[in-house]
Amino acid sequence: MGLLDIFKSNGNGQFVSDGEFKKNLAIQVALAPETLKHLKNYGVSDDSDLKLEFFFYAKMEDKAQMLAAALKKINYDVEFGKSAGDKKLFIITGWTTKMKMDDGTVQSWTKEMCELGYKFDCDFDGWGTTPNQN
Repeated sequence: MGLLDIFKSNGNGQFVSDGEFKKNLAIQVALAPETLKHLKNYGVSDDSDLKLEFFFYAKMEDKAQMLAAALKKINYDVEFGKSAGDKKLFIITGWTTKMKMDDGTVQSWTKEMCELGYKFDCDFDGWGTTPNQN
């Protein structure tokens, strides 16, 4: 999904179309190993256990709230509010519990986040982390 694509909705009022979801899923899953490759430069290995920071966008506050509630149910620290970049959008962000930083685990998690976002008509915008966590 291109940057400007997340700011539109399709004709049926849905924020994330099926095609946009599939395209974003492919991109996000492909990016995960690349991000992990870069993290290896900072001492992160397949055996490292780290929390990931995640980002979603939603057009409707109730959908952002429902996604935030679903993420809290799996013990993630979650916040949501109006996006600073576009007051018509809501951002859902937070941190996961710790997970292994190997390709399979992170790609599987990324796929789950894309699917969970789509379930609530929210766009998964990716993840990041800090290599030195306590």
